[in-house]
Amino acid sequence: MQAVIQVFPLGFPWQTQDPFLFCVYHLDHYPKGNADMGPAASLEGRNLGNDFTIKDGWRMYHGQTIPGFPSHPHRGFETITIVNKGFCDHSDSLGAAGRFGEGDVQWMTAGSGVQHSEMFPLLNQDKENPLELFQIWLNLPKAKKFAAPHFAMLWHEDIPIVQENGAFVKVVAGTYAAKNAPAPAPDSWANDPENEVLIWNIQLDPHASFTLPPSKTAVNRTVYYYEGETITIEEEVVRPDHGVALQSLVTTTIQNGSEKSHILVLQGKPIDEPVAKYGPFVMNTDSEIEDAMQEYRVTQFGGWPWRHSDNVHEREKGRFAKYPDGSVIEK
Repeated sequence: MQAVIQVFPLGFPWQTQDPFLFCVYHLDHYPKGNADMGPAASLEGRNLGNDFTIKDGWRMYHGQTIPGFPSHPHRGFETITIVNKGFCDHSDSLGAAGRFGEGDVQWMTAGSGVQHSEMFPLLNQDKENPLELFQIWLNLPKAKKFAAPHFAMLWHEDIPIVQENGAFVKVVAGTYAAKNAPAPAPDSWANDPENEVLIWNIQLDPHASFTLPPSKTAVNRTVYYYEGETITIEEEVVRPDHGVALQSLVTTTIQNGSEKSHILVLQGKPIDEPVAKYGPFVMNTDSEIEDAMQEYRVTQFGGWPWRHSDNVHEREKGRFAKYPDGSVIEK
């Protein structure tokens, strides 16, 4: 049985397989920050509000002053945001908020409907503010589309990193080498071990190798190679900015080349249900999408309790999570 099914170039966003809907990789070399936590640089020539073209090494996205994504709705799926460098400020319609980064992960179940904002405050005024993050959309099955919205922070200190033979495996979801990731959201497709959902972020030292163990059942498995020189997967030479769809039932070895490499692995049993998508809504039928849009117009999914749509927290604030019940965790 051949391990490699397909090799494909990575676009923006990356191509995904069921149960994943979307995966985007953001790498922005932001300059020093100004007094408003925006870039201390001219914004002239940028299409503010829709700036997705890299200029001077960075983008403003939908931000006008601070880069990021001001308040917007979601329904019917989950967002998993991995911030390897820099920080993300979260605020939502449940009253939850947080600042996370430098390896932290936020797991949010949109379920029946929620608004949130994701802004990238440039906290450093004396040096540059690099940002590296993934946002992954994990679908919800029909039975869970209207689950209660849920917000959780997976702190870097609580996420296992398995080191072996020059490979460093960060276990965001699932299990590797008997190390379990923090528990996923309660209504998540990842919450049932039978669905074999894995999210691993892997660093390979030069010439190191890593072995992907076989899955118990046939599931969708994709390797995303986003930084390095070359890797070899079962004699298939793969260059950066390429994805590889793999046969999950076989043991697969990844051999790194002469430079450090970085890889993301997404795996899961397909939900195998119809998918209807329109912007931030993911349901099973077009009529459900229309219902979601109408409900959002009427209810705003609970409204927006923050003063600004691009809400950010005080510059001096550290990493923290404020939950809808008012409890706060500070790191």
